[in-house]
Amino acid sequence: MSAPPSDPLPLTAPGITVSLTHSPLNPLTPLTFVKSPKAGAVVLFAGTTRDSFDARPVATLAYESYAPLALTTLLSIATALKAKHGLLGVAIVHRLGEVPVGEESILIAVSAPHRQAAWRAGEEALEETKRRAEIWKLERFVGGEGVWRANRDGVMGVKVEERKEERGA
Repeated sequence: MSAPPSDPLPLTAPGITVSLTHSPLNPLTPLTFVKSPKAGAVVLFAGTTRDSFDARPVATLAYESYAPLALTTLLSIATALKAKHGLLGVAIVHRLGEVPVGEESILIAVSAPHRQAAWRAGEEALEETKRRAEIWKLERFVGGEGVWRANRDGVMGVKVEERKEERGA
């Protein structure tokens, strides 16, 4: 039996941490990092592996990344959002390797003095991570077939809603 892959070291800046890990994610870790007595709002997003995609049963997802570049990209995203929204803290952690149905693949936590900035920044952090980070997923369906995708909702970077519109659904 081979040893599990080693995780790259997280990247940090004042009020920011980004990391990639092969271990199951703990929502308390990013929450603890971003909490502040100055924060009136702390928002946590937990992205989980769902049991189906486009009406097909999903067995598991597997994520791969070019870690040095992905971490730099995540740090860039977090730094820009912290400045843009006046955030107090930003934490982004993405899981690598196999992620079974029901388990988290990404956690994003942000804190801000007010809720509106935190809500907006949390969603923007997710969308920018999906759009820019050098992370890819293999979606394995029940029965063994697998499909590589960019780390987005949809096929080859096309969101599910756009695919349905193209088919006239």
